[in-house]
Amino acid sequence: MFKLTLCGLNNELITAWEEYCGDLDFVEVFQGSILEVDCDAVVSPANSFGFMDGGIDALYMKRFGPDLQMTVRRQIYEHHAGELIVGNADIVETGASYIPFLIIAPTMRVPMILKDTVHPYLAARAAFLLLLKGSFISGNFQGEKVSDHVKTVAFPGLGTGVGRVSPFICAKQVRKAIDHTFFGPCKMPESWAEASEEHQLLYSDKAADLQY
Repeated sequence: MFKLTLCGLNNELITAWEEYCGDLDFVEVFQGSILEVDCDAVVSPANSFGFMDGGIDALYMKRFGPDLQMTVRRQIYEHHAGELIVGNADIVETGASYIPFLIIAPTMRVPMILKDTVHPYLAARAAFLLLLKGSFISGNFQGEKVSDHVKTVAFPGLGTGVGRVSPFICAKQVRKAIDHTFFGPCKMPESWAEASEEHQLLYSDKAADLQY
């Protein structure tokens, strides 16, 4: 089993992580900079085109160097037809020995408000599936399983910055992604109504008819 460290700087996000994910024995909640965590990989939850000049990504570039953005954008260009769509994830090397890998798991195509979306769920799910079943598609470990090299991963809040997702909605969606990927198999909905209700309950307390 992987070790997941869920990070945050403010008390509200820490409280949300602990409420939704604190019962899991492979999860640690850490208050402080994500770059202080001893881990194999950190998660970038930014955009589909690999721009890293804002938010948590700017912090990553400051620590790992400006070439990281070029590495990420080249990966997206060469292996994802120029766009890593929300719900997909990939991994690159940072060039550092202390945190050797960066997982790219976009929460948005371009900077936008993520109210009433399931984008944090989709980003977390993509990152978890990459950890469980993915392989490196470039770099020094090309063709090797991600799980053979990445055992500890640190997550920031997903969509809680520019996307303005509340910490509790973020934590709720990440927990659902954990349940669906680590404790599966995921139960398939038996109807459109059930699928729609489950979808809406990821970001709301009640479900409505989305078609009207």
